[in-house]
Amino acid sequence: MNLTPSPFAPARFPDLPVVNGVRAATGSRGFYARRGMERDDMFLFVLDEGTACAGVYTVSNTASADVLWCREALEQGAGAARALVVNAGNSNAFTGPKGVLKNEATLKAMTETLGVPKETCFLAATGVIGEPLSDPNYVGMMVPELAGKLAPPDWEAAARAFMTTDTFPKGAGSTLDLDGTPVHFAGIAKGSGMIAPNMATMLSYVFTDAAIEPGLLQALLADITNQTFNSITVDGDTSTSDTLMVFATGASGMAPIRTPEDPRFEALADALHAVCQDLSHLIVKDGEGASKFVTITVKGAVSSQSAKVIASEIANSPLIKTAMAAGDANWGRVVMAVGKSLEPIRMDQLSIWFDDVLVAENGSRAENYSEAAASAVFAQPEFTICVDAGVGDQSHTVWTCDLTHAYVDINGAYRT
Repeated sequence: MNLTPSPFAPARFPDLPVVNGVRAATGSRGFYARRGMERDDMFLFVLDEGTACAGVYTVSNTASADVLWCREALEQGAGAARALVVNAGNSNAFTGPKGVLKNEATLKAMTETLGVPKETCFLAATGVIGEPLSDPNYVGMMVPELAGKLAPPDWEAAARAFMTTDTFPKGAGSTLDLDGTPVHFAGIAKGSGMIAPNMATMLSYVFTDAAIEPGLLQALLADITNQTFNSITVDGDTSTSDTLMVFATGASGMAPIRTPEDPRFEALADALHAVCQDLSHLIVKDGEGASKFVTITVKGAVSSQSAKVIASEIANSPLIKTAMAAGDANWGRVVMAVGKSLEPIRMDQLSIWFDDVLVAENGSRAENYSEAAASAVFAQPEFTICVDAGVGDQSHTVWTCDLTHAYVDINGAYRT
């Protein structure tokens, strides 16, 4: 499949910091060889003893065997992590007992090769659904080879290794000072299609050498996910394999953060939020066939959840997304999406803006409405749609992209 690079693709992969306590290696297991592609399609991360982790996973009722294992391991290991194996090209979803056997073989290879407990080993897979591997150890047999190549992570190589229909590798990171201790963050993500806010809607991993108690990290990640990865959509479809995990090695040397009252907690939370938001935006900007990146904010709602529902209805509407692609500033379709959300609004108070252009106010078209001004907004590669529901003081923001014919082309050829 030949993919046209996203118009939002960065000129280069970002320079991400070294995260102490993390080693990695990438390699090729040949998942893409039958498609005539030679590329890495697998990575191994190994984490220092004492690493805390947190994770959120797809809520799909057809979750992959890998997701089911990660949920179990996160609970069994009480938030401890030592290793991560991820492959692209086969999602190990809807593979029945054969999918479980694949996981058992991979976990056995990880525990024996690395000498770490099974419940501290995490797995993920992305790619075609419903194709069991002929050999349960197909992935596991690569673990010893990758373990022999472990080194400080090549973040770009890892980000490329789990790409599927992505047109560019996605990475984000930062360094901050916590009471005199430098703390580093580096994150990678993959995702382009099958993206809808119902957990995390992709695979993403963030690594930091901060020290934080696992339960506190889990609560923090859940909150951040709602504001970032759970507030993006490309096509309204939720994957079977969605996984977002954060690994905190503690190797910076800082004393652990154990409560949200710790004066360092807010700075750490802000840094993690920034990395997650950057990664989530990159996924939307690489949406399959996307040519527009659109921010949708709903304010004046009865609750932030109500605002999110309304914003998501706008973001997922095929009528609105195709209008975005065509540059058609059809604000009536926004009215339609607000109404079908069935959320509380006051129609006589409802107002809509495209960027700073007021197109509707107090339940009808704006008195000074300008089709030319509205169309100029929709002609831009990036713009904002803002709706005031007129019933409260709560708000939420969702990010989406347009829907072009390229989306059909990509998904029509996905398995070829």
